[in-house]
Amino acid sequence: MKEKRVRIFLLRRWYMVGGAALAMAAVIFYVVNYPASVSTAASSRQLPIYSVERNQKVCAISFDAAWGNEDTQTLINILEKYHVKTTFFVVGDWAEKYPESVKALHDAGHEVMSHSNHHDHYNSLSAEQITADITASNERISAVTGVTPTLIRCPYGEYDDHVIAAIRAMGMEPIQWDVEQPEMT
Repeated sequence: MKEKRVRIFLLRRWYMVGGAALAMAAVIFYVVNYPASVSTAASSRQLPIYSVERNQKVCAISFDAAWGNEDTQTLINILEKYHVKTTFFVVGDWAEKYPESVKALHDAGHEVMSHSNHHDHYNSLSAEQITADITASNERISAVTGVTPTLIRCPYGEYDDHVIAAIRAMGMEPIQWDVEQPEMT
C-alpha cells in the first residue's frame, strides 16, 4: 500500500492580510462594475413616462403653459394648419388667469393636462401637499374643459420616488419629456 503524504503550509500573517485585501478588492471591483447590479438598483427607482413604444413612426409633441398667453392662438393656428394634435400641460394658476386660452386649446382638439397648480418644487413638498396642489389644478382645468386631467408634467421636470408615488396614488401618470427643443429666437 502506498503512503499518502500531507503537506502543511505555514503562511505569515501579512500574507494572509494581503491576500484578504486582494480578495476584498476583487469583490468590490466586481460589484461596482457588474452591469446587473447597476440595472437592479436603477430599476427600483420610480420613474415618470418618458416615451411609449409604438410600431408606427410617430412622435408626441407637448407644451407647458405657465406664463403669458400671447402666443397661444398663433400656436393653435400653426398646429391646425399642419393637422397636429398635441398635449398642453397647463398650470392651474394659468388656467384661472386665461380660461379663454384653455377653452381654445380644448376646443381645437388638444389635450389639456396638469402642470401643477402653482408651479412649485414638488421634491420639497409632502405627498399631501402634492395631492392638494394637483387636485386644485385638475379642478381649475376641469371647470373650463369639462375633462379632468389624467396626466401631469411635474414643474421644472423635478421628481423623486415620493413625488411619483403621490401622483400615481391619485390614479394619474407623470409624463416627462425625452427630447427638449431649445428656445427659438
